[in-house]
Amino acid sequence: MKLLVLLFIGVVLYFIARGYKTEKFENIKLNIKENFQGDLLHHEAGLLVALMAKVAKADGAVCELEAEMLKHTFNDISSHFENSEEIREKLKSIYTNEKKSFDNTLELSQKLLKLTKREYHKRVKILEYLLNLAFIDKSFSEAEQMICEDIANALEIKTNDFNQMVNAFKNFYASQAQNHETTLEQAYEILESNKDDDDKTIKNNYRKLVKKHHPDIISGQGATQNIIDEATKKLQEINEAYELIKKSRKI
Repeated sequence: MKLLVLLFIGVVLYFIARGYKTEKFENIKLNIKENFQGDLLHHEAGLLVALMAKVAKADGAVCELEAEMLKHTFNDISSHFENSEEIREKLKSIYTNEKKSFDNTLELSQKLLKLTKREYHKRVKILEYLLNLAFIDKSFSEAEQMICEDIANALEIKTNDFNQMVNAFKNFYASQAQNHETTLEQAYEILESNKDDDDKTIKNNYRKLVKKHHPDIISGQGATQNIIDEATKKLQEINEAYELIKKSRKI
C-alpha cells in the first residue's frame, strides 16, 4: 500500500526542512487522499504519533512550542485522509493513551520497522522528526536520549547515523546560543506587534507568522531551495522573538 509521509509541522530545523516533504513516498500527487478505517496502530500515521507520545513523556513536561508542534501534526496528518476529522480524533486518542507508559515502545517501533523494512531513508527521517520534538525546548535530557536510542535501535538505525543526527541538533542549538541576542524591541518588530498588545494578540500574531513562514508550506508551493532555507531561518527568528517576549511578560 502506498503511504503518505506524515511528518510535518511546528519548528522544523534546517536539515529536516530540506529532506522531509509532505507527499506520498512514491511521489504520488497530494490531491490523492487515503480513506483508512482500521486500527491506526497498524498504520504509519498512528505509529508515528504513538512514538511522539513516548518522546514527549520522557522529560515529563510539554512546552508551548511542543504543544504547537503536536497540534499541527494532528492537523497535517489527518488532512491527508478523506475521513480527516475521524482520523484526527483517533490520533489525539492514541497520543493520550500512549503517553501513559513506555512499556510498549519497542513493540510499536518494531511494527513501524515492519512497515518500512525496505525504506531505511524513511526511518531516518522519522527519527529526525522525533529528535526534533525532543530538542524543541532546546535541551536533550538523559531520559529523552534513552528513549530515542531505544526507538533508533528498534528501527535498525545505524549508530553512526543516530549520533550524527543528535550532534547536528546539538550543534544547531549551540550555534544559536552564540548568536547575538535579539532585543525586546526587535522581538516585537519580528512578531509584527507592539509592547501595548495584549498576550492574546501576541500569540495570534506568532501563530500567523509561523504558518506564513513554515518551510514545509513554502516547499509545497513550489519554492526554490534558497527560499525554503530562508523561511527556515525566519521561522527560527520568530520562535526566538516569541520566547523572549513570553519571558519578559512572564507568560
